[in-house]
Amino acid sequence: MDILSFGLPISHSSISQWKTKSVFRREPENQNHRIVCFDSLKRQNFNDYQFLDPGFVVGRAKRGKRSNRYRLKSVIDAEKTVESEGRKTEGDLKSNYFDAIVIGSGIGGLVAATQLAVRGAKVLVLEKYVIPGGSSGFYQRDGFTFDVGSSVMFGFSDKGNLNLITQALEAVGCRMQSIPDPTTVHFHLPNGFSIQVHRHYSEFISELVAKFPHEEEGILKFYGECWKIFNALNSLELKSLEEPIYLFGQFFKKPLECLTLAYYLPQNAGDIARKYIKDPELLSFIDTECFIVSTVNANRTPMINASMVLCDRHFGGINYPVGGIGEIAKTLAKGLINHGSNIIYRANATNIVIENGQAVGVKLSDGREFYAKTIISNATRWDTFEKLLKKEALPKEEEQFQKAYVKAPSFLSIHLGVKAEVLPPNTDCHHFVLEDDWKCLEDPYGSIFLSIPTVLDSSLAPEGKHILHIFTTSSIEDWEGLSRTDYETKKELVAEKIISRLEKKLFPALQSSIVFKEVGTPKTHRRYLARDSGTYGPMPRNTPKGLLGMPFNTTAIKGLYCVGDSCFPGQGVISVAFSGVMCAHRVAADLGFEKKNAVLDAALLRLLGWVRTLA
Repeated sequence: MDILSFGLPISHSSISQWKTKSVFRREPENQNHRIVCFDSLKRQNFNDYQFLDPGFVVGRAKRGKRSNRYRLKSVIDAEKTVESEGRKTEGDLKSNYFDAIVIGSGIGGLVAATQLAVRGAKVLVLEKYVIPGGSSGFYQRDGFTFDVGSSVMFGFSDKGNLNLITQALEAVGCRMQSIPDPTTVHFHLPNGFSIQVHRHYSEFISELVAKFPHEEEGILKFYGECWKIFNALNSLELKSLEEPIYLFGQFFKKPLECLTLAYYLPQNAGDIARKYIKDPELLSFIDTECFIVSTVNANRTPMINASMVLCDRHFGGINYPVGGIGEIAKTLAKGLINHGSNIIYRANATNIVIENGQAVGVKLSDGREFYAKTIISNATRWDTFEKLLKKEALPKEEEQFQKAYVKAPSFLSIHLGVKAEVLPPNTDCHHFVLEDDWKCLEDPYGSIFLSIPTVLDSSLAPEGKHILHIFTTSSIEDWEGLSRTDYETKKELVAEKIISRLEKKLFPALQSSIVFKEVGTPKTHRRYLARDSGTYGPMPRNTPKGLLGMPFNTTAIKGLYCVGDSCFPGQGVISVAFSGVMCAHRVAADLGFEKKNAVLDAALLRLLGWVRTLA
């Protein structure tokens, strides 16, 4: 997953071990309430109620000796509340057979689920956590509403065909208020290099050319090629590249655009940049731009992925949802339910049930089983094929994928609540810090990304306070083999160093302004997001041939599909939303909700399989 959509949930004792009281209240009509809860009441208006925190305390964890107690709004009673959200009781769910079961309610999974539901499919989403969203979720503590991931949201504008989040919401009859972000990111780089990526493309390019006047032509040509790709994508109706009727139809309607995308499919951003640009510092800046997209440098970032992000930030702009990033997943979950499908929380999938070589169901850790015509895994491909299918032999296609890609590193994440006066006037929402050496870009803890969503939506924090969400790459190996005491000590030491760097570079007196701090490691991400090693997606082992090696949604196992950041087109919110749209279209065709030609299907899937071998 890209740095611009990463984060962490609560990093203490597992919520599934806590017992709390769940209380509902009606909100005043003039409040635009943000928290979607778990529907154990047969209420008519989804937005009328919220979980209260009227001073109740989350009890001590069942395991361990921790006496810490926390106030939470997003927790349900482990024993007393109904686990499913939707129109059916759990007894009804057990007796029903679904068109599709989706494992995980990340953005990719929710987009796939809702797209199927609006076509008339009966869908069940199984979510391990107590709220939807995965790394696009939220948590609340001491009056702060923290985004689990960063606050940069692509694909959330009101125009074009790449506004996939907006389209997914509209498909289920939902719209959300948003706040435009005037600056995508403010870079603070070596040698005093500072630049803002303004919402308006001309302002950004003018500022970049002013710093590298001798590279004006190269700058215009490189970003011009990005726009060529983006405009081609933005002109197409985006559906499954594994569905031949759609694919051939788009080719006949837009042949030049389709050929443009085919041309760039095997190319990387670094190759294009180095055709036009020679200045090593400017090339290092292009590497940094791509690192935010893919957590690797430009030489290993597919040109199509880079173009989607580097242009959408200017075309549709970055728009922050009122109430926080978690509102998107909650609203999609609401739309899913309104279209007759269901979602179950605290549903920890442990096995995909295989019968006669076909995926037919999902078994949970508590022994419950659910069955469907198709199974969609929103887990990583490593979790899907090595854990959920641990008794099955690894398909040849997955062996090929794992030879070409490794798990990208995870992150150390720090959520801070700070006094508002520590921020200078007109502070930007997003910052990227690499202080001393360009070579440290991809090193663990080498660079720092910072989101301050309260500069856009002040309601996320108590009056007079701001939120700082800090994260930096970190490997899970760096955190294993430690005692509990050593682990906690190391967390504090590493966090202290990161905060000190920001204090020195951006915000003097940052340390003394902190009123709340929560630190998470790769182990935290593995535990709460159920991602192998805490990874946020695949990373090419070597220089890839663009996107040729990325698998699509179908798998070698009949009835099983994958969706999310380890599928084409890869990491990032806009990419996983695209993956969800593609997956839903392919599954809908296989279920009979879309036109299908079995002969063309088989031929196209063989062709795509051969193409991936070229990577």
